[in-house]
Amino acid sequence: MSAYPKVVEEAIDLFRRFPGIGTKTAKRLVLFLLKQDKTFVETFANKLTEMKETVHPCPICFNITDEKICHICASDTRDKTKICVVEETGDLIAIESTGKYNGVYHVLGGVISPMRGVEPGDLHIDELLNRITKAEPRIEEIIIATNPNVEGDTTALYLENKLKPLGILITRIARGLPQGGDLKYADSKTLAKAIENRRPE
Repeated sequence: MSAYPKVVEEAIDLFRRFPGIGTKTAKRLVLFLLKQDKTFVETFANKLTEMKETVHPCPICFNITDEKICHICASDTRDKTKICVVEETGDLIAIESTGKYNGVYHVLGGVISPMRGVEPGDLHIDELLNRITKAEPRIEEIIIATNPNVEGDTTALYLENKLKPLGILITRIARGLPQGGDLKYADSKTLAKAIENRRPE
């Protein structure tokens, strides 16, 4: 029999669904919320609801935004001849934090992973190809910034094969990142060097 009331157990189970959150951390978070005043908890709950209702994928690059298009795609100061292709929004944020890249992005929404049932058609690859063919000004470089692991490399190879017929420079971020690493957890200096030292494919 659990030491916690049923509603607390249910809250713990919900927090355990978060990536990287185990049972102990989930319990700490729930107990933290129980110690807060009602206003804090209500504000927290309302903010989650507001976020879910207002945040959506950018129709151009699939970054998250609460505007019609994301602030990067809307910017007049970004170099729109370069597109950096990343797996998830977290990777985009990590690259932005380096301050070394001023182009635009394309978020795939994951990686090709037959083991998990993720095929190319499940990602925003067709949208990328369509975006490139219709882009004005013309796209001059595609930077593939998938994670340095088996699934990231598989996705990168698939993209290269699709992009090469378009006659655009294709580069990959340098291997300053550890094999099997994750871009969004890399320190900004390492990631900055990986962007600066990208290599042609």
